Amino acid sequence: MEAYILPGIIIILVLLVIGTYNSLVGKRNMVEASWSNIDTLLQKRFDLVPNLVNTVKGYMQHERELLEKITEARSAWMKASTVKENAGADNMFSGALKTLFAVSENYPELKANQNFLLLQEELTGLESKIAYARQRYNRTVMAYNTAIQRFPTNILARWFKFLPRDYYAVEEEEARRAPEVKF
Repeated sequence: MEAYILPGIIIILVLLVIGTYNSLVGKRNMVEASWSNIDTLLQKRFDLVPNLVNTVKGYMQHERELLEKITEARSAWMKASTVKENAGADNMFSGALKTLFAVSENYPELKANQNFLLLQEELTGLESKIAYARQRYNRTVMAYNTAIQRFPTNILARWFKFLPRDYYAVEEEEARRAPEVKF
């Protein structure tokens, strides 16, 4: 009888380690899938930029600086390699878009332009999807980070090099600032 206790305990411990490891892998994969969803939506949004800039160019000759900011934000996003860099470029782009749509109010012909209206509508829909994807990503990051920090999982997480992930954060100052409109 005693000969079965030690092997039984070892089997239970091995099963716990396997279960914990598989759970951590699943959470890590959810974080990566959530990030991929954000990346796909941002790619789609940034692909609309050339169309938006071309549509707006003819109407907003003296708003060149704003159009350059939009293009600069797109370039920064394409070069981004971390969640933080990506979020920074996204914040820059969102701020420039807010300003663009605020400035467009001063151009009745632009507001009536069918291409501009379609692009604006598509961007608005994408913004909602991106906001939802960010929330989902941050929820999965929270679940993953919590799992790798809890005892006794934290021991296995450290052992198998499960590292914490960054949240997708909007910069406070940028998010709270109203778009600047110059006349």
